[in-house]
Amino acid sequence: MLDNHQKNIATCIHLSTFSRFIFPLGNFIAPIVLWIVNKDKSTFIDRHGKEAINFQISILLYTVILGIISVPFFMFNIFNGLNIIDFNLFDSIHINLSKPSPLLYLGGALGGLAVIGFIIELALIIRASLKAKDGEEYQYPFTIHFIK
Repeated sequence: MLDNHQKNIATCIHLSTFSRFIFPLGNFIAPIVLWIVNKDKSTFIDRHGKEAINFQISILLYTVILGIISVPFFMFNIFNGLNIIDFNLFDSIHINLSKPSPLLYLGGALGGLAVIGFIIELALIIRASLKAKDGEEYQYPFTIHFIK
């Protein structure tokens, strides 16, 4: 039987991922600390802690992959018209807003996908914390289980 203390700790583990807005890597450090301190108290806390940490690691992996894919599109667009040999840059710089590169559109679409992913991540964290508060199990979608 779950008591309110166990439910509250599991909820706090999920909500502690928002600490990234306060200090860098808070979305990893805070849940790991809470999970390590409380994982022996109940299997419910242990499962929710592992799930929250695995989700954050998965999100980091997906973000790195998306960044690796999208950065070259912006770099090709920036360096497209740059002439390295020309030292007289002030006479040769031309800004053309009428014809953006198709690569810029693709890179922008990947950036938009990242913003949508961020909003979905926030919604999933809130949903997981509400499930933990109700004493229910929750599995984040698209989570790679690094910690078993």
